[in-house]
Amino acid sequence: MDKESQLDAIDRRILRALQVDGRVTYDALASQVNLSASAVLRRVRRLEEIGVVSAYVALVNPEAVGLGLTAYINVRLEKHTESHKRNPMDLFRAAVQTWPEVVECSALTGDMDYLLRVLVEDMAHYSRFITETLLKHPSVQDCKTSFVLDRLKNTTALPL
Repeated sequence: MDKESQLDAIDRRILRALQVDGRVTYDALASQVNLSASAVLRRVRRLEEIGVVSAYVALVNPEAVGLGLTAYINVRLEKHTESHKRNPMDLFRAAVQTWPEVVECSALTGDMDYLLRVLVEDMAHYSRFITETLLKHPSVQDCKTSFVLDRLKNTTALPL
């Protein structure tokens, strides 16, 4: 049985509430979903155990900590050749984990292989990241960047 089929309407109400405030008390959460605090505690623990709730985090405003420029970078890798000991995608996947500017990396279909969401201080920081890190990586063949001008919607909440 998959995780989604294990979720009932109350679980979904709990998840919606936790997405709004992950620090909500069990008593407050219980009143929101019309259960006892102990029943809510059992349900939340089950959601954590089965991996539906994977973490509790603080969401930090990037601009408030000096990361005022967001860039989306499409990356194309060189194609795999038999002369490499490791696949270029494996090399890139390992490297991207070590780059603090990259806050999200997704494998794509289509012309480009990956989409990176990069947070940097300013254009000078972006330029250093591109020239000294990304384009120096041996697996990277090409990249194309788009900069965020304005965020129309920015949420971490899933549509439950």
